[in-house]
Amino acid sequence: MPCRVVVCRDCCCGSPKVTGIDHAAQTARLRAEVPVRISDCLDVCDQANVIVVQPSAVGRAAGARPVWLGLVNDADATEDIIAWVRAGGPGVTPLPDILDLYAFTPPRRTVTS
Repeated sequence: MPCRVVVCRDCCCGSPKVTGIDHAAQTARLRAEVPVRISDCLDVCDQANVIVVQPSAVGRAAGARPVWLGLVNDADATEDIIAWVRAGGPGVTPLPDILDLYAFTPPRRTVTS
């Protein structure tokens, strides 16, 4: 199974709150090139627009974890993500330096009882 891209599209990501980007065009561009799943809020609104690149089966076998990318608010960043995913993505191809600027570690969620 190839890499999959998860695109946050809920309260902040993909909304008019993030200006200067055509959210529908970004999603359509990603879908034209790579497998995409749309997610509800990923709870990192301060990083909107958020895209998570999930490793392929080969990448997971190599120990890769999902890579969270935030502030993906321009077409060049979208193209860089597409190129990385098509080259193999996490665990297969190193994260390009340009995408390292967008990478972040999401906060751990705590479960309250």
